[in-house]
Amino acid sequence: MDYRVEEDSLGRINVPAKAYWGAHTARALDNFPISGITLAQHPRLVTALATVKRAAAVTNGHLGAIDPKAARAIGWACEAVEAGGFREQFCVDVIQGGAGTSTNMNANEVIANVALEFLGHPLGCYEYLHPIDHVNRCQSTNDVYPTALKLALVGAVEEICGELDRLVAAFQDRGAAFGHILKIGRTQLQDAVPMSLGQEFHAFAATIAEDRQRLAESAGLLLECNLGATAVGTGITAEPGYREQVVGVLADITGRKLVPAENLVEATSDVGAFMHLSAMLKRSAIKISKISSDLRLLSSGPQNGLGELRLPPRQAGSSIMPGKVNPVIPEALNQIAFAVAGADTTVTMAADNGQLQLNAFEPVIGHVLLQGLAWLSNGARILRTHCIEGIEANEELLTTRAARSAGLATALIPAIGYTAAASVAKAALRDDTPVLQVVTSMGLLKPEEAQSIVADAVGVPGVQQRDH
Repeated sequence: MDYRVEEDSLGRINVPAKAYWGAHTARALDNFPISGITLAQHPRLVTALATVKRAAAVTNGHLGAIDPKAARAIGWACEAVEAGGFREQFCVDVIQGGAGTSTNMNANEVIANVALEFLGHPLGCYEYLHPIDHVNRCQSTNDVYPTALKLALVGAVEEICGELDRLVAAFQDRGAAFGHILKIGRTQLQDAVPMSLGQEFHAFAATIAEDRQRLAESAGLLLECNLGATAVGTGITAEPGYREQVVGVLADITGRKLVPAENLVEATSDVGAFMHLSAMLKRSAIKISKISSDLRLLSSGPQNGLGELRLPPRQAGSSIMPGKVNPVIPEALNQIAFAVAGADTTVTMAADNGQLQLNAFEPVIGHVLLQGLAWLSNGARILRTHCIEGIEANEELLTTRAARSAGLATALIPAIGYTAAASVAKAALRDDTPVLQVVTSMGLLKPEEAQSIVADAVGVPGVQQRDH
């Protein structure tokens, strides 16, 4: 491989001749061969870094901090990266020491070299345009990285909210389709009282809708940024007027209602917005996991389980048992939730251990949050398309079980009283006879009265007696 020689404060180092990154990135590649997951695998973060650098270049150009020609070249380079170019050049590992310095320098070097190429200069000729003196002017990793991370997370939250909206609609659709089907609800895995299968699915929809709203609200906290704070929040090395202008420029570029933090020193060390988002993400993941577990239980069998639902068969379930089909989609959602819950612990530990004026552990916070949002967004999509939209009800089984369940007696209490209803339930269990048949045979209610009472109580029309 051909190399060019670059130099940083630690000395000279070989860099591949065709690489758009430079010395700092080369050292990071040597120092952090950890996860095998590169910055390029979080494209939202790469895009956001380029957008922040473009806002800084525009501001620096306005202020005369850098030459207008350099500012324009940096802007062109950033736009190329934002459009998806040069992604493979963002090659540092997402797990790194240095509070994201390797990530920031990877961005600085790639943007500088792309800009040099635009200007007609060879890669690495930093005397014409420098990664730090020009691309990173008036900036620090400590304000660039969290600002870019917040922008990336806002976009990821918007994506997952869209998927959750579609998942809610799918549950509502199934709820409407199952609204006429009577079943017995369960508490503590024991038979409880009658309800409709539609009510169960509408409850799933409401649960997810609530969490979608909480996630959307958490994104609002991410719109406060510390850009212009530089190293610790004092704005050291920033040009006069830079701090006052750069957030507004970034807001104009992104179309987001970004606001500067009131206390930049506090904002530079604080990761509370990340903790809040992580908690809301865990809440959503765990509740979707609970729903997924309910679907697995309700579809269990099909011959020797509950068997109330039929999930779409997605793949053969066993290498040894012919005909076995497993609930693989809900199982995948369970595992996503396990990972998200673990990631929330990671965020908590990282927040707790960020000392003094900077949290050095934002790289792992950013990685697990972006990964968790992407996983749950993908999971919500496959749950909808591969499972919920194709769910079928075992209506015959549900109706027969409901008709024979002693739980129906609860619905009769307002009409015949608790004592009489208890007698009906005991007789139904003793003789294995449908409740409505027992209550009419005891002369407590006429058949049509009993049917009407249960139908009104549950909201399911046409409840019938069943003798089988």
